[in-house]
Amino acid sequence: MNAQRTLRRPVSCTGIGLHSGNKVTLSLKPAPADFGIRFQRTDLGGLEIPATITHLGGMQQYQTGLMREAVSVETVEHLLGALSALGIDNAIVEVSHPEVPIMDGSAAPWVHLILNEAGVKRLTAPRRYLKVLRPISLAQGDKRIALYPADQLKVTYSISFDHPLLRHQSRTMKITEETFVEDIAPARTFGFLKEVEMLRQRGLALGGSLDNAIVLGETGVLNNALRFDDEFVRHKILDVIGDLSLVGYPVIGHLVAHRGGHALHTAFAAKILEERDAWRLVETPAGAEVALPLGARAGVAARLAN
Repeated sequence: MNAQRTLRRPVSCTGIGLHSGNKVTLSLKPAPADFGIRFQRTDLGGLEIPATITHLGGMQQYQTGLMREAVSVETVEHLLGALSALGIDNAIVEVSHPEVPIMDGSAAPWVHLILNEAGVKRLTAPRRYLKVLRPISLAQGDKRIALYPADQLKVTYSISFDHPLLRHQSRTMKITEETFVEDIAPARTFGFLKEVEMLRQRGLALGGSLDNAIVLGETGVLNNALRFDDEFVRHKILDVIGDLSLVGYPVIGHLVAHRGGHALHTAFAAKILEERDAWRLVETPAGAEVALPLGARAGVAARLAN
């Protein structure tokens, strides 16, 4: 049986919000089977916001946010990507501010916190997967995303920008715990210098810096170095893994996206659930790769942290 998982022990961290620039304290805590991932705003008496597409917030242009009863939690995608890819089905996420801390702009700090500090605990209830039976697709102008039947989660992503360093990048990856930790989690968020200046005039990106984002000037990267030659498209894969987790189940299928973003990802997550005849829930997806042993996963995370 593929059992559901949660965290072994509570852990906490502090950081700053990418858009607010404010200090944020975040805690991850164990939760029982079938609880799901739920955010709790500790600054508002613990009001709870489930990480599901039905609680999607408003504008999803620069980040993904959730909302319940006019209370929101923003920039959830990197943490959700790490929880999803590492097979954490159930957890409480306490946050002291409307925004999840950006950390270094990637999911690597969340991987370290989950595997090396919290640990992973197997529960007795079976995990259910959303297995795709027929293609599902969505297009918005020149942006496209689709999901096709497959034996495990695979992502093909392509991006295209009018920039000398970033005209076109494409990558296809099978998403396992190991490939996520090694090849996707370290990829940082990115933005263009002229766009950052515009956002700050609007009161956004106030916490952004070269320590938590790749910033592109007119001719190149302002940071010292990239972590991967194609770090930009890898980060898009991280984003879509986090956004897709809002369907509420691990997805078994081949996701193909071109020039996507949070708005397209989350609209597609809603469309998946609407097309009920396109998938079914299974407990043991045929062909799904075996997860890394807990010790092996901790070792990989330790290499990331160094």
